Amino acid sequence: MFSVVDPETGFTSSVIRDPRRFVGRTELIESCMNALSAREGVIGVYGKRGVGKSSLVRQIQQMANGNYDIAQKAGLAHLIPKTPRRYYTVYYACDSSIGNTVDLIKRLCNDTEVEDGLLRLVPDVGKELEEFSRSDDDSSGHDLRLVKWGAKGADSQKYASFIPNDPIQSFRNFVGAALDANNRVWSKRDGLLILLDEFDVIGQKNHMGSLIKSLTAPTVKFGVCGIGQDLGALINDHKSVARLIEQGAIHVRPMNAEETRQIFSTAEKLFKGVVTFAPDVVDQIVEISEGYPYFAQLIGKACVQYGNNTGFNNIDRKIFGEVLDRIREGRSFPNLEEQYQLAVGKSKERAMLLVLLAEQRSDAAQYNDDIGRVVLQKTRAAAQGLGIDYIDQLMPRLVEQRYGPALVKGSEQRGIYEFADPVFRAYVKLRTLD
Repeated sequence: MFSVVDPETGFTSSVIRDPRRFVGRTELIESCMNALSAREGVIGVYGKRGVGKSSLVRQIQQMANGNYDIAQKAGLAHLIPKTPRRYYTVYYACDSSIGNTVDLIKRLCNDTEVEDGLLRLVPDVGKELEEFSRSDDDSSGHDLRLVKWGAKGADSQKYASFIPNDPIQSFRNFVGAALDANNRVWSKRDGLLILLDEFDVIGQKNHMGSLIKSLTAPTVKFGVCGIGQDLGALINDHKSVARLIEQGAIHVRPMNAEETRQIFSTAEKLFKGVVTFAPDVVDQIVEISEGYPYFAQLIGKACVQYGNNTGFNNIDRKIFGEVLDRIREGRSFPNLEEQYQLAVGKSKERAMLLVLLAEQRSDAAQYNDDIGRVVLQKTRAAAQGLGIDYIDQLMPRLVEQRYGPALVKGSEQRGIYEFADPVFRAYVKLRTLD
């Protein structure tokens, strides 16, 4: 019997926080566990768009808070420490309006988010009290000490104070106080973990590595996450933190086929068997999504929604074929379709060129970092065969920032590019020419 279901029950295009939804990535989870267990060090999560970096960071946060369900699920229960290090956690997703390190610090110092913000960990008395004394043992005067801690008297504990026109020092004070202040109230934890997601979008990250290095200690740990093929692309002054990152470097690559299949078996469990996917349909989606869980989730969600509209809970080859037709016609994924239209404009020749570049086979092994690279020279002969004689006149729109960009320079060598978003490349392969 057919039942209307919420597609979000089994599939989501959002960051995955619930360990029950998270699949695969056993080796990465083990690396995350090791990074959390280290007394000192920086966690660096990096990789291409759509590979699931942010979802992995949220699983790091779960484990840091003491929830190791994801490790149990991955078969790593034997690696969970008898007394795992537990942290108070701060999570912040950066955005492109953050111009530099100071802008980021200001955001962190003013983030009132009730579950992830830094301010929720700073005691109210610390944010409001003006009566303080300089630290006797700190000649530089960076640390401030509280004259009174609430009603408990003058044990002169370090506290967090906002210092006008000095966001960096305010941040240092907040970070320095959060652990001690909360351990007075809650069960004791080992440290504070600050997770900075989408770190790559910050305009100028100069000196951020040095700041992270100066604050990192057994009681303070940082995690940064963003797009990049190496940590040098993520943290400009990464040499400042090279030794600290050595154990915490976590490179997230596209999923293998079996892990992608697990997205659908997990979804069927979450749907409690009401929605099912035929094995050959799952195989097709595994191939189409190319190891990018975001795209696999989008396709699964589209299938369930189409099933709702047409009265089917069992996604078989016929139903999936109709869903695929809608994707090819640009009627399923508004954001990807908008990106496509912005890239090609009104030029059929540019659309044809984009398809040729998307379908270009790479000499690199599958799931290798270089698989996203395309060589313009390899496409010229095929393009001329289709009547596209002036490739160089079509290329500027594909690489200009205001139109996406669809492509970015993938090498210092001339004529070598890379799709800015590999999920978009997978979509272009499906999209039929108008």
